Amino acid sequence: MAKGNGKTEVNLDLDRELPAAEDGEETGPIPIASKAADESAASETEKLKAERDALLDRLARLQAEFDNARKRAVREQQDFREFAAADVIKNFLPILDSFERALKAGGDSNSNSNSNSNEFRNGIELIYRQFQDALQKIGVQPIVSVGQPFDPRVHEAVEMVDTSEVPDHHVLDELQRGYKYKERLLRPAMVRVARNARG
Repeated sequence: MAKGNGKTEVNLDLDRELPAAEDGEETGPIPIASKAADESAASETEKLKAERDALLDRLARLQAEFDNARKRAVREQQDFREFAAADVIKNFLPILDSFERALKAGGDSNSNSNSNSNEFRNGIELIYRQFQDALQKIGVQPIVSVGQPFDPRVHEAVEMVDTSEVPDHHVLDELQRGYKYKERLLRPAMVRVARNARG
């Protein structure tokens, strides 16, 4: 402030101060920081929007990766099933060949009928052995039943027969062979079970 002619001169910074308020208006300085706060809030909002957009983009990419991984797993499972099935089928092809040879031998009417029937029987026996070998290669085992004690876990009793040929509650006869795949039961053996008083 400078003195002159008895009056006080006031230097006003017009950029920072406003003229005096009229009657009824509140007087007080308007904070200078409000403009800076608005700019700060705007920049913070922009940062948050950019972060949100980055997170949404990342989420979309992760969802796409997950979907691709799921599809790849399904495709690999299908390929594995087909590969396993092809391997099993290859074991049965020689059996098919033997069936064809046996049928050709059985259908040859020009040769002697006795010799023909022997060849046909030999062909069928060969097929049976090959089939058993193919099943054993993939882990299928027949359940031994005849003469064994009846076991409801692997045997299905069709009939109880009064006889003294085998001990009580032992398998007398097998009507249909049962099979296991590794340790899992594929089919129980259908059997007749002995019942006798000697027990």
